[in-house]
Amino acid sequence: MKKQLTSILAVLMTVFSLTGAYSQKKPKNAPVFSKAVYEGNDEVYENNPLAEDEFYNPILQGCYPDPAITRKGDDYYMVVSSFAMFPGVPIFHSNDLVNWTQIGHVLDRTSQLDVHDTGISAGVYAPDIRYNPHNDTFYMITTAFAGGLGNFVVKTKDPMKGWSEPYKLNFQGIDPAIFFDEDGKAYVVHNDAPAQGEELYNGHRVIKVWEYDLEKDQVIAGTDKVIVNGGVDLSQKPIWIEAPHIYKKDGKYYLMCAEGGTGGWHSEVVFVSDDPKGPYIPAPSNPILSQRYLSQNRQNKVDWAGHADLVLGPDDKYYGVFLGIRPNEKNWVNTGRETFILPVDWSGEFPVFENGLVPMEPKLKMPEGVENKTGQEGFFPNGNFTIIEDFSSEKLDYRWIGLRGPREAFISKTKGGLQIQPFDTNIKEVKPTSTLFHRQQHKNFSFTTTMTYQPESEKDLAGLTSVQSEAFNYVFGVTKSGKKNVLVLQRTEAQGRGRDREVKSEILASTEIDLKNPVSLRISAKGDEFQFSYSTNGNDFQNLGGTVSGDILSTNVAGGFTGNLIGLYATKANDAYPTE
Repeated sequence: MKKQLTSILAVLMTVFSLTGAYSQKKPKNAPVFSKAVYEGNDEVYENNPLAEDEFYNPILQGCYPDPAITRKGDDYYMVVSSFAMFPGVPIFHSNDLVNWTQIGHVLDRTSQLDVHDTGISAGVYAPDIRYNPHNDTFYMITTAFAGGLGNFVVKTKDPMKGWSEPYKLNFQGIDPAIFFDEDGKAYVVHNDAPAQGEELYNGHRVIKVWEYDLEKDQVIAGTDKVIVNGGVDLSQKPIWIEAPHIYKKDGKYYLMCAEGGTGGWHSEVVFVSDDPKGPYIPAPSNPILSQRYLSQNRQNKVDWAGHADLVLGPDDKYYGVFLGIRPNEKNWVNTGRETFILPVDWSGEFPVFENGLVPMEPKLKMPEGVENKTGQEGFFPNGNFTIIEDFSSEKLDYRWIGLRGPREAFISKTKGGLQIQPFDTNIKEVKPTSTLFHRQQHKNFSFTTTMTYQPESEKDLAGLTSVQSEAFNYVFGVTKSGKKNVLVLQRTEAQGRGRDREVKSEILASTEIDLKNPVSLRISAKGDEFQFSYSTNGNDFQNLGGTVSGDILSTNVAGGFTGNLIGLYATKANDAYPTE
C-alpha cells in the first residue's frame, strides 16, 4: 500500500510540474527575467491592411513547418514539426480555418519523446494527424530521429486532454501518414529508399503503403507495396518524393505528395487510383502547387511551397495547408518554414490549389460568415503584433519552448518574475540547455527582456541568445571578468563540413556594465541587419557591437530545418570570455 501511494504521489507531482504553475524552487545565483516583449513590424502588413472579410497568410508565422490537418465535426486540429524542440509537435485548434488557438503539444512528456542528445534539426519530422470516425479516435503519426523511436503513432479520444504513449512501428523511411477508409480498414503511407541496389540517382525515393492493424496499432507484416517510384515521371529523375497523404473522393483514391525537395524546387503533386494500394496514375497537370517557376525578384516573395495536406472547410470547400518561406532582402531565410493556407478547387477530377502556381498574395478572403479574431481572445496572432509577457500567469504560454528537454526542468516562478536555473551546458552543446525560446516571426522584429542577475564567475552567464543551431548562433549576456561585471556579444559559426567541420566563436564586443539595477537586453533586426542593445535604466538603449549580419541565423547558411529562435538564456558553462 505504501509503495502504491508513493507511486501515485510521484505521478501527480510530475503532472503538476508539466501542466500546472511553474516550480516554486529558489535556486542560488539564478537570473530572474521580469518581462519579455516581442514586437514584429513587417512592411508587407503595413502596406496591405486587412478588409473586414480578409485574413493574412501565413496563418502560423515563424518556424511552424510541415503542417497536417484533420476535422471532426466543426473542430479542426493542425500539427507541425518540432525537431529537437520540447515539448514536441505543437497542436492547434480552429472552428473556421482562420482563427487558431494553440491547445498544447502532442508530445509533452519525456516518456513520449527523448531528444536530449539530438541536433536541433533532428528529432520530430513531418507529423500527420487524422480522425478515425469508426472508433472515434485521433491518431498522430510521425518520425523521430532520436531516442530510438523511428516511426511511431500516438492516439487520443480528445486532443484537448493529452495523448497516449508511443506505439513504435515496424518500418523504415520517413513522413508516415495514416488513412482510414470507409469500410473501416486503415493504411499507412510513407517515404522510403528504393530497394537495395535499385537507387538510380541521388534523391531517388519511393512511396510505400502498408495495411494497418487498428487493434495492435502496427503495420501488417508483408503487406507493404511501392506505389510511387521516384515521382511523377521517373525519366525526369524527380527527387525527394515524400510527405504522402491518401484521400477518398467520389469512390476514387487520391495520393498527394511533395516532390522536388524542401527548397527552391519544392512542389505538390497528385495521383489517382481505384484502390488504396494502387496502382496510382499521376495527374496530367502536376504540379498542383509550387512557386518554383516564378521570378526571383517578385514582391513579397513566398517560396519553397509544398508539403501540403487537404481538408474540407466549413463552407464545404476544400483548403490546403502547406509550408512556405518568406526570405529577407538578402534572400536569407531566418523565420524558417511557415504554415500557409490556400483554397483548393476540386470541382474537376484532381484538386488544384487556387493561385498556387502564381505569386502568392499576403491576404486571403475568409470563408463566408467567419470573423477575423486573430490575436484576440486567446487566438494565435498574425500580421504585425506585439506580445508582452510578464510571467505572472499561472501557466506559461505554449509559445515558450525548451530545447532537448522540458522547460520545467530549469524555470521557476518567483515574485520578481521567471527564474532560470542555469545548467552546466552552453548553447553550443548537443544537450538540454537552460534556455526558454520564442520563435522569430517577422523579418523586422525586436525582442527585449529585463533581467536581474549577479554572476559569480566567468563560467556564469545570463541574457539572450539567438539560435539557428548549436553551431550557428549569437550569445548576448552578462558574465564576470575578474571583479567586473561585463556584457559580451559572441558570434559562433561552423566552418567546413563533415569531419573537417570546425565550430569557431568570436567575441564581437564587450563592455563593463552596472548591475545595481535590472538590466534590459534587446535583439532587433531589419531583415539581415541585426543589432544587440542594452539599457541600465530601462529607457536609454546603447548598441553593443554595431550592426551584424543575420546570415548565420538563416537556413541558407546554417542548413537544417528550423528558424531563428530567440532565447532567455542562462549557463554555468560559459565560454564567452570578454575582451580586455
